[in-house]
Order: sequence, then C-alpha cells, then structure tokens
Amino acid sequence: MFRVGLTGGVACGKTTVADIFASLGAGVVDTDSIARDVVEPGSAALAEIAAEFGSEVIGDSGQLDRAAMRRLVFADAARRKTLERILHPRIRERTLAAIDTLQAPYALVVVPLLFETGFHELVDRSVVVDCPVETQLERLKHRDDVDERTAQGMLAAQLDRKARVARGDDVIDNGGDRATTRAQVEALHRHYLQLAGDSLPK
Repeated sequence: MFRVGLTGGVACGKTTVADIFASLGAGVVDTDSIARDVVEPGSAALAEIAAEFGSEVIGDSGQLDRAAMRRLVFADAARRKTLERILHPRIRERTLAAIDTLQAPYALVVVPLLFETGFHELVDRSVVVDCPVETQLERLKHRDDVDERTAQGMLAAQLDRKARVARGDDVIDNGGDRATTRAQVEALHRHYLQLAGDSLPK
C-alpha cells in the first residue's frame, strides 16, 4: 500500500489535518494512539518505564502519568532518549501491523517525529503540517496546560521548523482558518490518489 507520512511540530494541528484526510477516504494510522496503547497498565513497556524512571511517573490508577513524564523528558535529553528507546520499536511494530489491516486507497501514517526517528524511510512520501511557532506555543500551553519552559522544551525536542519543512515532500499551512486548511488537504488527497494508483503493479 502507498504510504504517506504526516508530521509537523507539536500543536501544529496534525490531528485536525488527519481527520480531514480520513473524511476523504484515506486510511489513517495514528502513532500517538498506538503510543498510548503500548503503555497500558500491565504492558511490558510500562514496566520498563517504571524501572527506568521510578514510581513518580506512574499515577495512582496504575496509568502512566503523562504530565510527570513530559516534565522529566523535555528537561533532560538523555532521559528522553531512554524513553524513546523503550517506546519507538514497539510503536513501529504496531504501526506496520496496523497499516497491513487497512482497506483504503492509501495509508496516511501520523508520526510526530517522522524524520527524527527514521520512520520517513518506511513511507513513500511525507507531508508536513506547519504553523508559526507563536501559534504552536499558545495552542500547546492551552491544550496541554503546560508552562512556558515545558512548552519550549517540547518544541526543542523536535526538528527546527525550517528544517522540517525543507525535508517534507508536501507542506500544509495550518496557520489560517479551517476552510483554507481543508482546501489544501483536498488537493493533496487527489494527488495521493493518483500516486497510489501509479504505484500499483501493472
């Protein structure tokens, strides 16, 4: 199946864009959702996280305390790498399995760290959702209820905005209104349908 990797800076609106693609018929696999599944209570990943980071990242219900985890890993690059070492192989394995189950003209794989994790090597094309950094920070602080320092750390953990846009095959500007974003998605959807058809065996 033809695969498109969708990425973008944190709080740039990847979910909004992915939802529009899904409404048009693309098969969407969201690695954020998969990442939540792999750390469910009782999972091997959560046990490994608890062993590495301690009980302070596990909530009273036995779930991963995501806010505590964010504060730790976005303040310390080494600890973030440790978390990625635990999670990324498991997320990749489940993502590839999910793609195999899709019944759609092409797969849209939402990967926040598409280039940083090497996942871009597993897709045929990449699309970057972009918006101004100031918009990212405001959305992030409002959405995740984080302070300025944590928000800046979350941005710093990703590729520089210009570098990410430069590496993408396609770019969606999500700094405006929803109608403008949707028009861009619709145009790319038509393009991906053509590319997916061209990729089929003759």
